[in-house]
Amino acid sequence: MTADTAQRASSFGSVAEAYDRYRPGPPRAALEWILRSPVGTAADLGAGTGALTRELAARAARVIALEPDPRMLAVLKRRSPRVAAARCRGEDLPLGPGTLDAVTVSSAWHWMDPDRTVAELGRVLRPGGVLGVIWNGADRSVGWVTELLGTRDPSPGDRNRWSRHRFELPSGAPFDHPDSDVIRWALSMTREELVGLAGTYSSMITMPPDRREQETARVRAAVGAVMTGDRIEVPMSCRCWRAVRR
Repeated sequence: MTADTAQRASSFGSVAEAYDRYRPGPPRAALEWILRSPVGTAADLGAGTGALTRELAARAARVIALEPDPRMLAVLKRRSPRVAAARCRGEDLPLGPGTLDAVTVSSAWHWMDPDRTVAELGRVLRPGGVLGVIWNGADRSVGWVTELLGTRDPSPGDRNRWSRHRFELPSGAPFDHPDSDVIRWALSMTREELVGLAGTYSSMITMPPDRREQETARVRAAVGAVMTGDRIEVPMSCRCWRAVRR
């Protein structure tokens, strides 16, 4: 991981409250596609402020939220006080062998070392356990969304290893070949929510304050150009992968 990627990966905690307010969680259909039936114990890895964690609680008897940033974890614990939560990275999980029936990772896989994380997931998932990886967000293939939020691309030095919206298992991983699907959906948002959403991406969070103010003003103007009413239907795309532990 390059220094730029590491900075971006650790940036979200500085806007944890806004992240929780403006970042939409994946649609329920995504989790239903990954977990075809209820499970016993599931972990949400890179849980952030808990958007997917709360959905996971409806399909698992016990949920463990795992998140490296203490500021994000504090919001999660406040929002979901009954969920077990621990601070950790995907490369070093504080769980025993074969203790999990499922693990989900939502919009966080690209911040983890895939080889080390998959090795850990292979250790803590029981045979037959499910790994679900999700990337969810505004559909940037739509012109006005790209104009508003910009293109989605990793830092140049990370492009091969850390590309977003791609999930590949390392050679020799103890998982079956993953299935994949793309779920298209839409979310009604206000002007404030759209501007707030733009401010939760690492590319803006890590800008110098004056540059961030300029970018926020640009986004606000772009929102005004596309909205004619109080709300707008924002096209969303949720890419999903599902792999079963052998």
